[in-house]
Amino acid sequence: MGKKDLVCIVCPMGCRLTVEKDEKCELGYKVSGNKCKRGHDYGIKELTNPVRVITSSVKIKNGILPRIPVKTNGSIPKNLIFECIKIINEVEVEAPVKVGEVIVENILETGIDLVASRSMNNIQYDEALLFTISELKA
Repeated sequence: MGKKDLVCIVCPMGCRLTVEKDEKCELGYKVSGNKCKRGHDYGIKELTNPVRVITSSVKIKNGILPRIPVKTNGSIPKNLIFECIKIINEVEVEAPVKVGEVIVENILETGIDLVASRSMNNIQYDEALLFTISELKA
């Protein structure tokens, strides 16, 4: 590997990083262009073990909407993203679901869970609530 140019995504600064293999450096890589240590760490991790948090949605039965947003509660290796999406596309949950509720535990044996990003009541609960509110207004 020669050198790799990256844009750091750790903070809103978006530093333009250059990462080069350099055995003289402590971790074996020289990072330039970073304005903080987090950018330095990101540059090395992006070349040695790139990871991502996945955001998506899954089907939900009896929910007020047909899908509920989900995300991984940690980063998974970038090379597992497509396998993870295949699993997510097969998942269907039943309402009600609370934010943070585990939808898929230990996805792909990574130690990371897929969790709900919002709460969603079942449709019967919401219809009963609407009926009660309309009675109060009458």
